[in-house]
Amino acid sequence: MGPIDYLVVEFPGSRMTGEGFPILVDLADRGLIRILDLTFIRKEADGSVTAMEIADLTGDGKLDLAVFEGASSGLLGQDDLNEAAAALEPGNSAGVLVYENLWAAPFAAALHRGGAELVASGRIPAPAVLAALDATETAP
Repeated sequence: MGPIDYLVVEFPGSRMTGEGFPILVDLADRGLIRILDLTFIRKEADGSVTAMEIADLTGDGKLDLAVFEGASSGLLGQDDLNEAAAALEPGNSAGVLVYENLWAAPFAAALHRGGAELVASGRIPAPAVLAALDATETAP
């Protein structure tokens, strides 16, 4: 099994264009990731959290995300959704995605067969990388 990651993507004003969804489908179709869970939530003005139907998020009557319907492994619970919602501004929505990095599974298996153990893991946020690169470019 490859490493499991999650993303919480906020949509200010609950405006979702769907522009990223074909790319997500492509990543899954090419076997780079496996979507384990995909859930959408909305944080109401009073702070309460509601689940959103996955099929028609834009409200235009078309099934925007039917390809993702049923993407639920059971890994996400209500506590996880409440924690994700804590990062949201009231009135905004979010997509919560849990996925397996299939591309990394053969690499991890080879390391394991060779007796190696993963002792640390992490992620550097893209804005931090960009800031570091900018600082390097402007350094004398």
